[in-house]
Amino acid sequence: MHKLIYKLLALPLLLIGSTAWGHGMSEEDKLRILNAGPFEYIDLGAVHMVTGYDHLLFIFGVIFFLSRFIDILKFITAFTIGHSITLLFATLWGIKANVYLIDAVIALTVCYKAFDNLDGFKRHLDIKPPSLLWMVFIFGLIHGFGLSTRLQDLPLGDEGLVMKILSFNLGVELGQVIALSMMLVVLAGWRKTASFAKFSKLANWLLMALGLLLLLMQLHNYQHSTYPDDFPLNQDDHSHIHDDMRKAESGLSGYKKQFNFKLEE
Repeated sequence: MHKLIYKLLALPLLLIGSTAWGHGMSEEDKLRILNAGPFEYIDLGAVHMVTGYDHLLFIFGVIFFLSRFIDILKFITAFTIGHSITLLFATLWGIKANVYLIDAVIALTVCYKAFDNLDGFKRHLDIKPPSLLWMVFIFGLIHGFGLSTRLQDLPLGDEGLVMKILSFNLGVELGQVIALSMMLVVLAGWRKTASFAKFSKLANWLLMALGLLLLLMQLHNYQHSTYPDDFPLNQDDHSHIHDDMRKAESGLSGYKKQFNFKLEE
């Protein structure tokens, strides 16, 4: 009975987890990328970006009120340069951070952009907001560090490492272009309706709420991974639930490259 009660209590975490784990690197993904070439890493990067909900939410927040092509190009370029720098150098130098903590910071960038879109600095803090272009660049560095941390979860090896990183980054850019194109189509169509002015604030409040939800989920995952003894519930069941969340919701679970590592006796 206690197991049934626990699983019912854990159901909301499973639903939240489908968002937080959308772009994780499962053990299955790590095996599938062994001996992969540049095209596989391009595919990997593209899939990772289009299933990375936190990255997509941030980009959506950045372009939400942008209508001129030159402005969109300027901010997306700043973000791309930022995440490309940390993706390349953090991976080459083996600089890592706890995946949950870096994803929690990425969730905060979503909240920041929603707060900025709601004119929160002037309305609630009575200050001029920081330069958005520089903030997007800085947040790009953070997002790139998150991408690097995920990429380093893979068995990259030393041979052709730079080409693997560049291929993965190219895939990320392709995925970003795909996602950005879809967002622009949706926003362009919505701006032509009367509901845009009426519901734009509500949309950004929702964006902030989603960022906070991701933040809480990543902090929850960090606590369980770092302090497992602090949770009195059945730890074995809880661990299995988190493992199932990761495997079921991995954005790369459909990656086709497969290998058979079973040794003949």
